[in-house]
Amino acid sequence: MTQQNDASTETEPQEVPQPAEATDAPEAAEPRESAAPTEPVESTASSDAAAGDEADESSAADEDDQTEDDQTEAAASERGEGGPSSRKEHLEREGEVAADFLETLLDIADLDGDLDVDIEGDRAAVAIVDSDEGRVPRRLVGQGGAVLEALQELTRLAVQAETGERSRLMLDVAGHRAQRRADLVESARVVIDEVKETGERRSLEPMSAFERKVVHDAVLAAGLTSESEGAEPRRYVVVLPA
Repeated sequence: MTQQNDASTETEPQEVPQPAEATDAPEAAEPRESAAPTEPVESTASSDAAAGDEADESSAADEDDQTEDDQTEAAASERGEGGPSSRKEHLEREGEVAADFLETLLDIADLDGDLDVDIEGDRAAVAIVDSDEGRVPRRLVGQGGAVLEALQELTRLAVQAETGERSRLMLDVAGHRAQRRADLVESARVVIDEVKETGERRSLEPMSAFERKVVHDAVLAAGLTSESEGAEPRRYVVVLPA
């Protein structure tokens, strides 16, 4: 019994140094704190992304047509109407619905006019033209085409209510859009020549989305670039030098 007690007392001092050895371990973990300086890189990347978003937003206002094209193609794909013939049939259907709606509207308002239905590119196109009974009232165009734009939107909604899909149908009254397109192309050519001659950017008057697209197409065909600036309804096209 006495020997056992002596043995236990001899082993007790060996357990004392163990906690002291464990205190040195945390020093190995300290270098992890020095790996933090990555935050400036994240802030730079986020600012670049924000700048990219602003650029996308400034160009998106004039890409409505392309966006609507993508949406229309996606809807057609879901219906299994990816083929050209089925797409044509769908556009013809849009034109028929629009013509019926406009004919009823003209009858209710007791206004003269015939309806021409066609397909232009990837859009149904309907035009109210002069008839044998009389001319189309120019008040259906309105100042700056404001009434025409409203009538076109109303017609698109009528088509959407019938077909269940958003319509990109184009409406013209008494050849207003066709004449306006020709005038815009001519104005764009004058500005394009000035930009090529002076090497300086030039701005055009505020326009609707349809009119801006006409100008953008004319500038692109001339080998220059253009962009839109400002906010609706005073958004305008700027022609840039090469």
